[in-house]
Amino acid sequence: MRKYGVIGLGQVGATVAYTLVQQGTVDELVLIDKNEALATAQKLDLDDASARLSSTTKIILNDYSALADAEVLIIASGNIKAIDMTSSKGRFGEYDSNQAIVRDIAPKIVASGFKGILIDIMNPCDVMTDYLQRMTGFPRNRVFGTGTFLDTARMQKYVGQAVHTNGKNVSGYVYGEHGNSQFVAWSTVSVNGQPIQNFEGLDLKALEEDARQGAFAVMAGKHYTNFAIATCGVRLAEAVSADAQLACPVSAYDPDFGTYVGMPAVIGKNGIESLIKLDLTADERQQLSASAKFIKSQVDILPQPTVKN
Repeated sequence: MRKYGVIGLGQVGATVAYTLVQQGTVDELVLIDKNEALATAQKLDLDDASARLSSTTKIILNDYSALADAEVLIIASGNIKAIDMTSSKGRFGEYDSNQAIVRDIAPKIVASGFKGILIDIMNPCDVMTDYLQRMTGFPRNRVFGTGTFLDTARMQKYVGQAVHTNGKNVSGYVYGEHGNSQFVAWSTVSVNGQPIQNFEGLDLKALEEDARQGAFAVMAGKHYTNFAIATCGVRLAEAVSADAQLACPVSAYDPDFGTYVGMPAVIGKNGIESLIKLDLTADERQQLSASAKFIKSQVDILPQPTVKN
């Protein structure tokens, strides 16, 4: 029996839940939200949809104890209204509200007896992933965030458009913060196996900025993002369940920096199976170090666990 949990049932969490139910990915799904009316409504809607699906998913509502035997727990809580993509704060608009959420839910997750893999979508993603690990005390490999998984997809899309090919033919990674200090490691990027440097006339700085501002392009029209980030969360959860050994960029703990930061890693049944350390250029290494330093500085100033993990 495959069992997942989702905490936070706003636009992103609801889309994660719908995707899991619609695809028949799980047999049981634990849904948790402090807004009981919203949680109940999401369950009722999903139950109604299930009547027309070939699969059946048992939905358990607002019961932390039901997480004890869950394989994966996706954290999608947040306050989207606090995000201001037009200012320098960006995703850090949720910093204050989400750190409080972490302190509220972390002890409840621990008390539930949950022993699975925790995947964070909360913003600012790297900071909150690090904070969740610190506050739960779970092994670092068992806690990771979506990080630059989505930013990399955006980079692939924009590069693909620029060279007139499907973005799926573009490989490479966006590193660093899921936020303003992220960067495209162009030394890792290729199109149909050809290094990006072989394609003349590309404005790499513009393409990098397009990837960085991709969320704003969506939010400008509907004031939130949900489909793409939920898809990323589900794909990572499925990689855990399948022990897929999926190589992809996520927010993972790097002991070299002492914090979580976006970089390629291998995802399997144990969560982060290993980090992928590529031979970056000196400038890329400096950008990664600076981004990680910023992330760590924002976690270190938060109230820390009373018992050192």
